[in-house]
Amino acid sequence: MTNIPSSLQTFGLPLFLPADRLDRFDKAVASRADAIILDLEDAVSPMARSDARDGLRAIASRIAAAPVPVILRINAVGTSDHADDLAIARELPLAAVMLAKAESADDVANVASACDREIVSLVETARGLAAARAIATRSSRLAFGSLDFAVDLGCAHDRDVLAAARMELVMASRLAGIAAPLDGVTTAIDDAALIEDDARHASRMGFGGKLLIHPAQIAPAAAGLSPDASEVAWASRILAAAIESTADSGALSVAGTMVDAPVLRRAERIVARHDAMSK
Repeated sequence: MTNIPSSLQTFGLPLFLPADRLDRFDKAVASRADAIILDLEDAVSPMARSDARDGLRAIASRIAAAPVPVILRINAVGTSDHADDLAIARELPLAAVMLAKAESADDVANVASACDREIVSLVETARGLAAARAIATRSSRLAFGSLDFAVDLGCAHDRDVLAAARMELVMASRLAGIAAPLDGVTTAIDDAALIEDDARHASRMGFGGKLLIHPAQIAPAAAGLSPDASEVAWASRILAAAIESTADSGALSVAGTMVDAPVLRRAERIVARHDAMSK
């Protein structure tokens, strides 16, 4: 897609906030989360969704003034709440809409047209994964709904079991020329070590961020998404050597190791990610 807001390409710490708990909106915006996802889907009971939409209308001005992107997760195409969710999405000053259970490029395109918003497509079913490369061409970002995906397939919610699915989302995003996808949630809220480790695993697989469900997850997720000290030190040495080099060839040697263009690009990305996550 073209003309994608830069904020949708760069955020990595989006925090879910149930749309029926808008009393927490200001606190969420003030957290270190770099995007807020107001959730009209799983976090809100079906009977409470109409009132939640009214609540969203009441804070439209606060959404517009938020210093980070505000995204609305809407219910899937074909559900009873979908049309009403599209209507409120059209009204609100949102940075984007997150489509739950995205399963086809046409569905994503139709939602984008209906609400006139960029789309973050949440892939969380077998059908969604099978269509991920097409979906990515109509989306600003992909995100992995790993818990629902495991339920849909009847498989364990384990790293080794879901590795192929995660890599497919990374591949789909790269082929479509959009930002790296967002990994699924860690259900543990107080286990900082697990949250950091899950985020580090996602980063190593090529993900650009992680979906969060509680402010307590922000700091450990940020640590996991950031390159570790040894990676930053290595990348800094490579870039410093490249700056100092006067060689005319396309490669140089650093500590006995050949450094060519791909290595330089990797070093640049490590430093850029470190700088972004340190803000």
